[in-house]
Amino acid sequence: MIKKIILSTAIATITSPLSASVDFNKFFCDSTLRIDYIFSGKSGAPSVSVDGLEYQPGWAGRRHNLDYVPFDGNLQVLVKDAISGDTIYLNSYSSLFQEWLHTPESKMHPVAMENTFLVPAPRHEADVTVTLYDNRRNPMATVTHRVTPDDILIRRPDTSASVEHRYIHKSGSSKNKIDVAILAEGYTIEEMDSFYIHAEKAVESILSHEPFKSRANEFNFVAVASPSKESGVSVPKNGQWKDTAFSSHYSTFYSDRYLTTTAVKSIHDVLRGIPYEHIIILANEYEYGGGGIFNFYTLTTARNPQFWPVVAHEFGHSFGALADEYFYEGGDVMDETYPLDIEPWEPNITTLVDFKSKWHDMVSDIKIPTPVQGASKGKLGVFEGGGYRTHGVYRPVDVACRMRFNDADGFCPVCQRAITTLIDFYVNDDNR
Repeated sequence: MIKKIILSTAIATITSPLSASVDFNKFFCDSTLRIDYIFSGKSGAPSVSVDGLEYQPGWAGRRHNLDYVPFDGNLQVLVKDAISGDTIYLNSYSSLFQEWLHTPESKMHPVAMENTFLVPAPRHEADVTVTLYDNRRNPMATVTHRVTPDDILIRRPDTSASVEHRYIHKSGSSKNKIDVAILAEGYTIEEMDSFYIHAEKAVESILSHEPFKSRANEFNFVAVASPSKESGVSVPKNGQWKDTAFSSHYSTFYSDRYLTTTAVKSIHDVLRGIPYEHIIILANEYEYGGGGIFNFYTLTTARNPQFWPVVAHEFGHSFGALADEYFYEGGDVMDETYPLDIEPWEPNITTLVDFKSKWHDMVSDIKIPTPVQGASKGKLGVFEGGGYRTHGVYRPVDVACRMRFNDADGFCPVCQRAITTLIDFYVNDDNR
């Protein structure tokens, strides 16, 4: 059972591995512990609460490289053995709630948002800690709770009758492949044939980009036919609200093109009984838009003409830990997202505070910052403008990257290296 819940305001970020590899079979069962949390509060006073625990058969995540992460993210989930206190599992994420904390609305009133994380099911008592970090890498909310494996209040739902699904691309067993689930949003039962076509196009787009193309045999993509009562999704600026599987909508944080959902538990409910690590949600809508959150989900419209490049861009966020390389001409907006005296954790932008930790080793004999004038289309450098800011944040290439422009040929070399790092992290026995 959950024996204790400890609230605090400080915990160290853990990103480096222990001296010896964690033995998966010693500490974990071949099953999944799903933990639901509520992130709540307002700017300056966020909190994390446990909302429920559930066992699911099988574990689709990594079985090696368990005690560290390549990229910090904005929050971390840490599992420690209760007896030894050793770290036995660590993963990093970002969340919609933390983005909301940078909005004007967050200063006026509190909200609560669902969040769900999957960890391998511990064989013995373990302490699970979730910590949220602000944009200066300081912990701002954390909760620790003890998990006892035979706790009768950990749900054990029937997963035998899973939602209809079919594999678009399957390379092997979920035990040693990266499993991506593609969900239908705003498709009625009668429209599922269209959903499967769109899912195939999404996989085709992602696997046409390097390094996904060269590493396609490391992935499984499964399309999950999650039906909605109504066709399409909610578009608030048009007064359009639909009854859909995951209640997704545009105008997140009053940004018309930002398409997201807060119905996180519903997403994971639908996926019971299906191996998955990463999630793509396809919205049955023509309106341009989308959103991608690191290790959380990609959500994008499937009927817009820009679907092909947008789904790859958003998967760059949710899988690849990549930041947006575009910026807004004429001024700095969202300037609280990336403080200029802190190096961002994302691998494809820099404030030059710690450029040696980024793509410093990939460039030589260049000016920093690198002038745009005279730069070739794909030349690596340090170009000012990125992370929504015109000044003080820098990107690796001027124009030739999918994380800046939809008409770019693909991901730039820096983004490709970051994605390769993550693929290796998931599939290699020891990537240290």
